[in-house]
Amino acid sequence: MPRKVSYGLDYDDDYGAYNDYDDHGYDYDDVDGKTSQIAQSHKVKEPGLWRCSICTYDNDASLSSCDICGVIRESFVNQSTRGKEKASFKFDNPSPDDIVSSGKNALKVTQKANAIHSAPARATPIISRNKVVAEDLRNAEVLESSSGTPFKDRHIKVSESSAGDTDDRPTSLVSSLRGFHLDEKSRSQRNVLNRDTNVQAQYKPDKWMLPEPERGTLVQLNLAIVGHVDSGKSTLSGRLLHQMGRISQKEMHKYEKEAKEKGKGSFAFAWAMDESAEERERGITMTVAVAYIDSKKYHIVLLDSPGHKDFVPNLISGATQADAAILVIDSSIGSFEAGMEGGGQTREHAQLIRSFGVEQIIVAVNKMDTVEYSKERFDFIKVHLGLFLRTCGFKESSISWIPLSAIENQNLVKAASDIRLSCWYNGPCLMDAIDSFHPPLRDVSKPLRLPICDVIKSHSMGHVSASGKLETGAIRNGTKVLVMPSGDIATVRSIERDSCTCSVARAGDNVAVVLQGIDTSNVMPGNVLCHPQYPVTVATCLELKVLVLDLATPILVGSEVEFHIHHVRETARVAKILSVIDPKTGKVSKKAARFLSAKQSAVIEVVLDGAVCVEEFSKCRALGRVFLRASGSTVAVGIVTRVIQE
Repeated sequence: MPRKVSYGLDYDDDYGAYNDYDDHGYDYDDVDGKTSQIAQSHKVKEPGLWRCSICTYDNDASLSSCDICGVIRESFVNQSTRGKEKASFKFDNPSPDDIVSSGKNALKVTQKANAIHSAPARATPIISRNKVVAEDLRNAEVLESSSGTPFKDRHIKVSESSAGDTDDRPTSLVSSLRGFHLDEKSRSQRNVLNRDTNVQAQYKPDKWMLPEPERGTLVQLNLAIVGHVDSGKSTLSGRLLHQMGRISQKEMHKYEKEAKEKGKGSFAFAWAMDESAEERERGITMTVAVAYIDSKKYHIVLLDSPGHKDFVPNLISGATQADAAILVIDSSIGSFEAGMEGGGQTREHAQLIRSFGVEQIIVAVNKMDTVEYSKERFDFIKVHLGLFLRTCGFKESSISWIPLSAIENQNLVKAASDIRLSCWYNGPCLMDAIDSFHPPLRDVSKPLRLPICDVIKSHSMGHVSASGKLETGAIRNGTKVLVMPSGDIATVRSIERDSCTCSVARAGDNVAVVLQGIDTSNVMPGNVLCHPQYPVTVATCLELKVLVLDLATPILVGSEVEFHIHHVRETARVAKILSVIDPKTGKVSKKAARFLSAKQSAVIEVVLDGAVCVEEFSKCRALGRVFLRASGSTVAVGIVTRVIQE
């Protein structure tokens, strides 16, 4: 039986109309290594300014001391004491060691300068040692947060010294730093989260994690079924379940009876997937339904996705697990055109599926019975839609075109019996086309990453079940896992795959993991299960490489968007437009952009209202793909190129 997945999000918002879009050969899997250098190019000092070594404030060249903290300009002191001696080289961004040394040196320089320049016209403010130390501590904290320290519980205690204490003690800053104290929880989080970034490369999977070849075992294939509303996706899924023996004749008779009582007799197969009362009443799919069938080659996980524009966020959350996709097209006159025009979901779904990383796709031209199985109509759809799919980045060799009729069971699991179709179509049926897919690659060589899409809590039993797709690594009964972003450790009590218990699950498997030894309130959709020694990054500020889709209103700096990544939706703000990239050449434009318009590729910086589990696309593709939405439409898709603030 199919299983509905709830993603813990409420999408009752009244979304606006969707604007169509095109993509001119943008490759989402191409990560430009130069993007990390782009942000640095915006930090160039303006001419006529000098930077304070303590607070890093850019002062006017005419000032001899910092306008903020009062520290004497170093080059000014050097000229006064040593003539025209050449200043030593300094980096624009001081290291923590530079901050410590510059704080003590600045104190000495200040005292000497006050003694030398005692005239009223040349007098400068006297800085107490406490102020210098406190400023140094603040700078050290800023550097620590910008370098990626993933915890926020920092408490600093700086002992106050008397105003008359002016002797320079080299250990003053060290003694102040010893005043740092952390409570028990933040200290444990530091131990878990504050890891060196190089440990990722040192990870080696255990022997039990490696897949063992088993005879007669089918390869799992996560197959998303997408398309415009009312194109027949749920009917197609229900028909496949019935034909492959997953739904008995008795159950099918029950669905037919219930559908006829509601005056919707043609919805009987769809009701095999849409089981909720609201879905049946409205006649549309609202959440992603999960069902399982077996072909000759694959164990197929069907992900029946909603087609209505109001539930595109549910599609993003559920179908992002897909290895391949079936794009269902309504071939009836006017319906295909509606899906391709403004507000139609055929274009948006095709673009989203490609941005999920799906490269293999079947175009199921459904409802061919409504056009008398016309070859001319099929060719018309193939020409117009094929051009668009190629602009999305799909290769012609990876697209299969299958004419069929789900309601009349034509060309699904065996060749068409209707002479009107068989007289001109000699290609494979739908199930044979699915078996022609190349097996998906699974990565067990990286640490465990399991984004949680659904949670079932049992307060009486004291455990919680978290379900999702294993993106990388492996998991087995009795192992310890780290739940991020809470940082809590849990023990795997049991694993369920395809409604059957198992002892080990590996990358690519859709599983439900029962966890114990953890507060159930700390496990929720959008969390990620990780290897205890290799936690996922948690961040609120990211650098993205995005492709802007067709939109009526340009994206400005400061624009608010809905940020979608794996099973998380978070409000975000476009903080900076770092550069605009030519999608054909990949070169960075020399002109600074104030806004982004349709079909532009750019590198931007976004700031999220809440922290999310995320990784750079080059490290984990599933946790590095992002989608930006506004006013009910997808405005941009892209990848995470750099985590700016953890």
